[in-house]
Amino acid sequence: MQLLVLSNGHGEDAIAIRIIEQLQRHPRAPKITAFPLVGTGYAYSQLNIPTIGQVKQMPSGGFIYMDGRQLWRDVRGGLLQLTLAQFKTVRRWAKIGGKILAVGDIVPLLFAWSSGAEYAFVGTAKSEYYLRDEDGWLPPTSGLERWLGAVYLPWERWLMSRRRCKAVFPRDTLTTQILQQWSIPAFDLGNPMIDGLEVEACDRAPIHLCGINSSHEGWVSRSTWSWQNSGSPAKSQKDSLVILLLPGSRMPEAQRNWQTILTAIAGVIAVFDRRPILFLGAIAPALSLEPFQKPLIERGWNFRPISDANASAFTLGSTTLILSQNAYAECLSAADLAIAMAGTATEQFVGLGKPAIIIPGEGPQFTYAFAEAQTRLLGCSAILVEQPEHVVSEIQSLLDDADRWQQINQNGRRRMGSPGAAARIANCLMEKFMVNS
Repeated sequence: MQLLVLSNGHGEDAIAIRIIEQLQRHPRAPKITAFPLVGTGYAYSQLNIPTIGQVKQMPSGGFIYMDGRQLWRDVRGGLLQLTLAQFKTVRRWAKIGGKILAVGDIVPLLFAWSSGAEYAFVGTAKSEYYLRDEDGWLPPTSGLERWLGAVYLPWERWLMSRRRCKAVFPRDTLTTQILQQWSIPAFDLGNPMIDGLEVEACDRAPIHLCGINSSHEGWVSRSTWSWQNSGSPAKSQKDSLVILLLPGSRMPEAQRNWQTILTAIAGVIAVFDRRPILFLGAIAPALSLEPFQKPLIERGWNFRPISDANASAFTLGSTTLILSQNAYAECLSAADLAIAMAGTATEQFVGLGKPAIIIPGEGPQFTYAFAEAQTRLLGCSAILVEQPEHVVSEIQSLLDDADRWQQINQNGRRRMGSPGAAARIANCLMEKFMVNS
């Protein structure tokens, strides 16, 4: 079976890769080709997945819906010509008789439908949690949104209800239940973005993250992992606090976000001056470390050489900050909480049952509108502050409230689902696609 995977963004590419890896393990594994509609398809090249079609990094990074100015920049950058070329490529590919897996939002879904081939859809962008939770509609939800009945609009539901659409995989249980009301073949199999993130806890923070040898163990020693069982990190001043830093994956926005995050952690260091703190900066592998290292040095951090070429360590007094590009899951697992200005990465961290303090930026992705929407998507697990100086007070509040921490833990795991979704989706895809093959 020939399978074309369409995706439209860095996070969508990563989700598609998880499903592809599981499809490749299937006894009747399909021949897979990818078409990244946004960006350059870095994730696919890392897995040696062949790609087709024209790819181009647009000025907005794929976030044209955030701001009309971003749309205009993309149009001037060739968006219309690119979209037309991509449409023709998908139509040509469909003539060989293969199937299509669309991952993302209405754009790949529309491409899949228009191809004439059988298709399935992994919906990563929308969730009913934007409009409601298990108790009913959220206060900001408008009358029009309630009248429309779901976060997926009527034309999106129409695309998902066609006979050629063999399966739809929403990102959470609540969204699945709503879509099933329209006779859409929606399956509640979980969210692939959580897969592969659980790392077994140990008695120390992950020194192996970047090859720090035993002489540096004092930098990152940690006395307890008990918070994972009791509901919150230990509050003793002797216990280290591990904070994840997520600046996003698109430049130059990630660089601007990093400056905002560094302002926030300066306040944290000043208040928790008697408590060991380890900051873990999870930097996307496709980015250069230099734009993240230079601002640290300018702010007085001292560079410490380590053996890992994909990571670097800095100290400021008794505080350590590690930048890592090759230990993403370990960073998420090790951290107690996050200071985040990212999309998918923030959701993944929350899915581990942990709180993320989010700060709006200049965009094009992580604007105030995006951050506010993220708080609706993630509920109490995402804590929005309008200024980086307010981060430290939120951390203090969290550490003083074990009940709140427990609520955050349960909420995040419920909204993001349990690991193993990619394998479940892959098996379902093969079952639905092979019926008529």
